[in-house]
Amino acid sequence: MFVVCHYSEIGLKRGNRRFFEDKLIENIKKVLRPDFFEFVKRMSGRIIIKLTKEGINNKREVEESLKKVFGIEYCAFAQKTEAEIGTIKKNVLQILKNEKFKNFRITSHRSSKEFPLTSQEINEKVGAYIVDKLQKKVKLENSDLECFIEIVEKSAFLYLKKIKGLGGLPTSTGGKAIALISGGIDSPVAAFKAMKRGVRVIFLHFHAFPYTNQASIDKVKRIVEVLSEYQGKSKLYLIPFADIQREILLKTPAKLRVVLYRRMMLRIAKEVAKKEDALALVTGESLGQVASQTIENIKVINEAVKDLPILRPLIGDDKEEIIQKAKEIQTFNISILPYQDCCVRFIPEHPETKANLKEVKEAEKKLNIKKLTREAIEKTKIIKVINKICP
Repeated sequence: MFVVCHYSEIGLKRGNRRFFEDKLIENIKKVLRPDFFEFVKRMSGRIIIKLTKEGINNKREVEESLKKVFGIEYCAFAQKTEAEIGTIKKNVLQILKNEKFKNFRITSHRSSKEFPLTSQEINEKVGAYIVDKLQKKVKLENSDLECFIEIVEKSAFLYLKKIKGLGGLPTSTGGKAIALISGGIDSPVAAFKAMKRGVRVIFLHFHAFPYTNQASIDKVKRIVEVLSEYQGKSKLYLIPFADIQREILLKTPAKLRVVLYRRMMLRIAKEVAKKEDALALVTGESLGQVASQTIENIKVINEAVKDLPILRPLIGDDKEEIIQKAKEIQTFNISILPYQDCCVRFIPEHPETKANLKEVKEAEKKLNIKKLTREAIEKTKIIKVINKICP
């Protein structure tokens, strides 16, 4: 048995398409157990996996693993046969004999023009053969069953079911970025969306332990474990933030605290980015959702790290869209568990929504920013998260 994997976006890459294909093959090999496949290789604009007996016996695990590989548009468990119309007809008949259906359609794709029949001619000849042998009707729209035939080089791959993939670009084709991740709903979704664009994400979490309990840390570890199933091994930076919050509380105007918190977080994240050779930061901000996420405040917050790009994948999403995606990627039920978020400690009753950069910089003169940043980095703990699929 084989698995045929199709991609869509990679096919548009032209000159560097081979780079993306190679990375996709590498990532597929990482998520599958070594004893599940004989080979993984490219073949005429698709990736072909030959399963071993062990892989065939564990089709469910193979399917679930491939559904978490960025770059795969869809895949299918397929039977391989000789690219000869008589042989194809007989093999399709054997497959359909065991299926329950009243009507059907044949959908063929001929990637090799050396095959003497066009895709439409294949559909007609195989369809007529099934009608004759099984007395079933052809129905092109809303049929009970659809049989796919792919002519690839000198082989034909036959299958009945397409398994939807994640699409996007293979992990590690889009560089590295630092994702600021809380225990909430938004930031895990933002990290996932960055990962879908090929970005390898390094996670960073700010906490207030021991001034708060460890619930936020435990939640974030669980969230990163879930997200690591989409990119393999991950690294999580745990940054203590309570001392910085205390300094801001004691020395700066209450209305500016939220903006000052965020500017300090980005400065620290930038230092981690330097250490990791990361090219950008990723945040879960959505425009207008909370006080710090007005366009005026975002502009002032950006200025703290103006020479490093900040990616905001959720900037135009509303809360319901974010919640739906969180449920799809299975982080939602973890995110809604109760925890003490360092970001909401000492939040003023009326936070500034249209911060003035000059006023913010004046307030920051009362803070020893370099010292606070250095001490936070020195007290940072790094955790390596290895998912259950990729040892």
